[in-house]
Order: sequence, then structure tokens, then C-alpha cells
Amino acid sequence: MSLDSTDYKVVRSLMDQGRITWSELAGILELSAPATAERVRRLEERKIIKGYTALIDPESVDCELTAFIAVTLEHPHRATFLQRVQELAEIQECHHVTGDDDYLLKVRCRNTRGLEQLVSENLKGLPGILRTRTTIVLSTTKETPVLPLQFPADLETVQG
Repeated sequence: MSLDSTDYKVVRSLMDQGRITWSELAGILELSAPATAERVRRLEERKIIKGYTALIDPESVDCELTAFIAVTLEHPHRATFLQRVQELAEIQECHHVTGDDDYLLKVRCRNTRGLEQLVSENLKGLPGILRTRTTIVLSTTKETPVLPLQFPADLETVQG
């Protein structure tokens, strides 16, 4: 999916300030507000912009514990595991990884009791789970949804 310089400006602006108005975004893009809205709509249709959300402080809503869980599976049980991952709200991210484990999960729970229930009942209770390894986060220095956009070389001169 190729993006032009205006598309990159749209994506970067929306990542930095998701509540920007059409008028403000149009000013950045040097387009009219209707042209800006159309540009964003096309990026949404192409699934480059997947959605919009508010960033919530986890601790303020009783999701104080963050952990990473490495999971090793027996391969015939992958579909069951992935379906369960989609169903569990505590699992924020699921990554298929290389190395000794098959998947790495980022989870958020209220406390260690919630983490224990997630691991012991919801994950280890599934067929085909060979091993889990849990790492609890003590503190977080950086966490961001902003992607490190790299403009293609032919667009960099346009960005100035």
C-alpha cells in the first residue's frame, strides 16, 4: 500500500493528535476541509487507519498490573488458543514470535489475583498449552501507540 506525502502527513498528525479538527488538519495539509475529510476516509477504507480510541491511564481504572506471558503450544491447538486470546479482555496484545516460545502476550489485570486467574484458569486450562512463563512489569518508562514513520526517500524532499 503506497502512501503519498499527504497521506504520511495525515497519519502522523492523527497519531500525534487524534482529536484534531478537519479545519486544523486541513491547515497542516494545505487542503480544504472537505478534501481533508475525503483523504482520511480513503485511508480508513484502505485500513491504514484502523480506528480511533481514547488513551486511558490503566491505573486510574483499576488495571494496575501489567505482565508479559510467553506461551508455548502444541501446534494442533493453535486455533483454539488464538480464539481464546480474542475473547479475553485482559490480553491487550498477542504476538507470534521466534525463539523458544510461540506467542508473547501483553496483559493488564487488576492485581496478582487477576493475573493468577488469567494464567491458571483461562490459559493453562486450554488444551495444547505446553508452557507459560510470566514476567510482571514493575514500572513503565515508555509506552506509546505512535509508530516511527519512515518516509520513503522519494518523499523526504517533499516533507522538507
